[in-house]
Amino acid sequence: MAGALARLRGLGSGTRNLELRWNQTRLFSSWLEKWFPRKKPLIAQKKPIKVSLKAGKTYKWCICGRSKNQPYCDGSHLFQGTGLFPLRFKVKEDCSAVLCTCKATLNPPYCDGTHKSERIQKAQEGSPL
Repeated sequence: MAGALARLRGLGSGTRNLELRWNQTRLFSSWLEKWFPRKKPLIAQKKPIKVSLKAGKTYKWCICGRSKNQPYCDGSHLFQGTGLFPLRFKVKEDCSAVLCTCKATLNPPYCDGTHKSERIQKAQEGSPL
């Protein structure tokens, strides 16, 4: 990160504005976190869901784990004040995919097998990560 900022600094005054905006956003985000803390995602299920995805359609993957329409968002995060928002994604061509429902994947929204870990298997469905 420091190297990227150093390269930005060498590009001129336009990049200073970019760096300033980035720092302002970070400060504002930390202020929001202090007053409106985010809740942790819940483990919705301990196994992924295979779905068919259509090219060009926008999907909203539930990040909070509270949706009754897993793996998609149903707006539960709004009513429960989680501070979390769904991940919007599109695919370029029709395909089938395995979407994560344990919410611990390192490749959201796709399952990466994290649900097989001892930490997820020992936890109860509906418990926070």
